[in-house]
Amino acid sequence: MLVPKKVKHRKWQRGRSRGIETRGVTLAFGSFGLKAMEARWINSRQIEAARRAMTRYIQRGGKVWIRIFPDKPITKRPPETTLGGGKGAPDHYVFPVRPGRILFEMDGVTDEIAREALRRAAAKLPMKVKVISRSDAVSK
Repeated sequence: MLVPKKVKHRKWQRGRSRGIETRGVTLAFGSFGLKAMEARWINSRQIEAARRAMTRYIQRGGKVWIRIFPDKPITKRPPETTLGGGKGAPDHYVFPVRPGRILFEMDGVTDEIAREALRRAAAKLPMKVKVISRSDAVSK
């Protein structure tokens, strides 16, 4: 699973995700990609599940790029604790996604295989996504 080796601060504030993404919005490596259509947090387990769904479907053909990395620590208090004990310990890491961000890219496979693999990966993610390709971007 994806976990940062080191973070500047062990515990972060939650914050809120507003607006649309400005960085990571175009295909940079592959010919096909999975683009986020809404704002959500994606944890490292969901990223790994989507990656495995894709790579299993393409069966050692093509290449997959993961364009996001979970580096935001999310804390959790133990169950049945009273108030006043402070903030909980870091539990897992997430990546805050905003609409427009490219999550995964793929290349080296046919159009049908890439679209099906990305569709299977999309089923593992907690948000609406869209499969995009370079040919779609050129024709618009």
